[in-house]
Amino acid sequence: MFEPLASSDPRGIFLSPDLSRYLLEHSTPPDQILTELVDDTRRVAPERMSMQISADQGRLLTMLVQLIGARSVVEVGTFTGYSSICLARGLPPDGHLLCCDVSEEWTSIARNYWNKAGLSDRIELRLGPAADTLRGLPKEPQFDLAFIDADKGGYPVYYQEILQRLHPGGLICVDNVLWSGRVVDRSITEGDTKIIRDFNEMVAADPRVTVVILAVADGLSLIRKN
Repeated sequence: MFEPLASSDPRGIFLSPDLSRYLLEHSTPPDQILTELVDDTRRVAPERMSMQISADQGRLLTMLVQLIGARSVVEVGTFTGYSSICLARGLPPDGHLLCCDVSEEWTSIARNYWNKAGLSDRIELRLGPAADTLRGLPKEPQFDLAFIDADKGGYPVYYQEILQRLHPGGLICVDNVLWSGRVVDRSITEGDTKIIRDFNEMVAADPRVTVVILAVADGLSLIRKN
């Protein structure tokens, strides 16, 4: 959706460049492993950099996992592994992260960096359509936190499948929910803009959850199961 100003830029499209830099300068920066991962991703897939989460999102995901004491996490959309590293770093040593993705090519980079980060023992990757992976799981609460950042058309399905497998008080984090601000442009009535807008309205009306949308990067929904 948008290209970062630098490898560690927060990509806050709702902030001025000066405020974005200030945010970074006063937050804990990415370490060498994450910085190398960003640079490697830019080298092999410069046209896909918008698929990688920003530095501030990554730091926030780690903190959320830590703050709620999550032990079991699921991610839909892994790409080259930045978000999965951030999620797994928040887990205790015996925690578990299930990553769902369809690309062997991109997740091979993720696997390499999981090894570098010493996190391979707590991350499980399942390749294939995420909807099928999720539907194949027992229909009972098993996750404490989920992160969805994949094909926008699949968001409603991923949300519904994860919610029934989420512990009460668990959290679903959903990326790109402001879609570069286009969700408020009612002249756009089709495509991913409409899908995201309809998804946001569905979640806001769902009595099973409490939701807040943060203006972080391209918009991040925090959805708590009541």
